[in-house]
Amino acid sequence: MRLGQTSVIYLVSKLAASALGFVATIYFTRTLGEEIYGFYALTLALVSWLGIVKSVGFGQAIVKRMSENEEPDAYLAAGTVVKTVLTTLIAIGVLIFREQVNAYIGQPVAEFVVLLLIVSIVSELINSALKGSHRVHVYAPLSTVKEGARSVAMIGLVVIGWELTGMLLGHAIGTAIIAVIGLWLVKPTVVIPRWRHVVSLFDFAKFSWLGNMRKKTFSDMDIIVLGVFVPAGLTGVYAVAYTLAKFLDVFGSAIQTTLFPELSKRSTSGDTNMVRTLTNDALTYAGLFLIPGIVGAAILGDRLMLIYGDGFEIGAQVLTILLVGILAYTYNKQLLNTLNAIDRPDLAFRANAIFIGSNLVFNVALVYSIGWFGAAIATASSAAIGLVFGFYYTRQHVAFQVPVGEIARQCGAALLMGLVVYAARAVGEPHPIATYNEVFVVLLVGLGAAVYFLVLLAISRGFRTTVSSNLPFDVPLLRN
Repeated sequence: MRLGQTSVIYLVSKLAASALGFVATIYFTRTLGEEIYGFYALTLALVSWLGIVKSVGFGQAIVKRMSENEEPDAYLAAGTVVKTVLTTLIAIGVLIFREQVNAYIGQPVAEFVVLLLIVSIVSELINSALKGSHRVHVYAPLSTVKEGARSVAMIGLVVIGWELTGMLLGHAIGTAIIAVIGLWLVKPTVVIPRWRHVVSLFDFAKFSWLGNMRKKTFSDMDIIVLGVFVPAGLTGVYAVAYTLAKFLDVFGSAIQTTLFPELSKRSTSGDTNMVRTLTNDALTYAGLFLIPGIVGAAILGDRLMLIYGDGFEIGAQVLTILLVGILAYTYNKQLLNTLNAIDRPDLAFRANAIFIGSNLVFNVALVYSIGWFGAAIATASSAAIGLVFGFYYTRQHVAFQVPVGEIARQCGAALLMGLVVYAARAVGEPHPIATYNEVFVVLLVGLGAAVYFLVLLAISRGFRTTVSSNLPFDVPLLRN
């Protein structure tokens, strides 16, 4: 299967999953309000951070070693043993300090934290096995089904009146169901790993664990800090804005996930030209959705946030700032993806350490001094710093070229899209349809997407070629 088609499968699957999550989030925020959603987001952020400790990079290490096609089942077994031991220790720690955990969240959720930790280890191991065995095209649709199962379980339990308990329990149930299905698909051979397999995983994980922390820092550090300094309601609004912004990063994530096994294999075989080419491709299309997303959020952010309910429109500016940060972060993670794939996690470690340190300092300082807007500014600033260092370290080993022309064309198409959408909003505001916010937003977003992609197809030969080569049918207009 061509890499472009695999990316498309991943993208479509993630878009479907995000759409399901989008609808479910709207239901929760409108039914339960921003405060309870804030408790939910803070609980998941805590589970995510505890997950770093129980994993310490072994997930990515499993993907790397399995992708090399040498004793993959042994490496999966070794990773399973290590992660099970670490998860057990963390779960015991949560139960011992349950009062402190409950006090931080503001709700009695310690037992749910343990449940989510246990469920997550199985899910993460299966995801690693699918990615490491070059079955991203299987992993991606499965993740969509997982999002659907979570949403159905959570909504069902909320409907019967379980509120926050229903959301957390439903999240665990949906994850567990799909983990069982994933295990059936993986069908791993049960083997007894040797110490050298554990050592080999550790050799990679001792650097890559910080990459996992980078992801958690970017997605959850601001939520964790907000939980200390601001009310749960504002944390809930911020979490919704971040979720909406992250939706536009699905293509960048699709590229990263799809290319890592291929980059790893090419690097192992010494094909430096293909490693360079794949890195160039990743940078070319990482911002394909995010660049127009920033322009769109600046114009429609208030109406987009209002979809989640009254009071959420105050997150419009936060949404735009977060999108700028996610754009920088997405470019950076493509570069660090290459460093990890060529077996230089030590350099990725340095870049990640700088990003994490700056993110922590900026979040604490800015949230404490200027409030919840400071979290968005901290996220964007640290992402920009991380991109600078990611570029520096990757350029030392891979002679990639920054696709300035393609990125400029994407920016040009996005600006033209912005003018059209701004004009359409101005014309439509006095019309009765504008009172139906959801319908009005869908129409404006659809118009903007159509303008952006049509303009980009017209001005970018590279984009036309990429689209044409990955379609299952021939389109004559895309040949030139």
